[in-house]
Amino acid sequence: MNMFSGRGTRLARAFAALAFVLWLSAGLSGCAAVTTSGSGASGQEVVTASDEPDVRRRARLRLELAVGYFEQGQTTVALDEVKQVLGLDPSFADAYNLRGLIYMRLNDPKLSEESFRRALALNPRDGDALHNYGWFLCQNARYPEALQSFSQALTNPLYGGRAKTLLAQGLCEARSGQREQAERSLARSYELDAGNPVTGYNLASLLYLRGDFTRAQFYIRRINNSELANAETFWLGVKVERRMNNAEAMLQLADQLKRRFPQSRETAAYVRGAFDE
Repeated sequence: MNMFSGRGTRLARAFAALAFVLWLSAGLSGCAAVTTSGSGASGQEVVTASDEPDVRRRARLRLELAVGYFEQGQTTVALDEVKQVLGLDPSFADAYNLRGLIYMRLNDPKLSEESFRRALALNPRDGDALHNYGWFLCQNARYPEALQSFSQALTNPLYGGRAKTLLAQGLCEARSGQREQAERSLARSYELDAGNPVTGYNLASLLYLRGDFTRAQFYIRRINNSELANAETFWLGVKVERRMNNAEAMLQLADQLKRRFPQSRETAAYVRGAFDE
């Protein structure tokens, strides 16, 4: 799901989350960005996209090609394009951001981290790079550093990806055993993007684990009543309705689970009666 605002929507689509089943977009921040060189009161002219240097324009267009390959799963081709981008413009922070994601996909943590650090050295307040670096750190169980990176992204008042970063922060907090903090982060993310099924599912899961079945039911029912339902959401719905003694609702969900996902491990668990595994 694309949460990138402003320019370069195709670039943003490329940064759909790499390593977890959450449709978490990551985005680029600066392609053809409009910046200012000073306030109007100072008499300095505002710099707009039309003032983009020719080298940066050519690098940006090449980066769009890299993004296209990345989206299509042609990772090594995308990497080659990024190398050419950086050959044209070695100060292009967005290229390092994409390179970091590429190396994440290629399971090269050393070069992935180096890339994100380079992106942030060039643009320390880039919320998208901070978000991506935070998820990289979380993937490597470096939870305090990851949460600090997410926090830095969220403190930028101009950052447009707050929902996706609060989602990532909540997932990372849950991984690190901070369930109460995770619930708060996911609830804040849900307020900003109630249509994201990953946020709703994970929030419902946390509420279920701590016995708040009424609230868990609210979030999981919303997903299961949409086209975004899958075996995991049906199975969580079954368990929630069972806990609330709603036999009819439980059986309806179980029927959908068995009919639509007969070979899933969730269906196997239901058949075994393994509700508490």
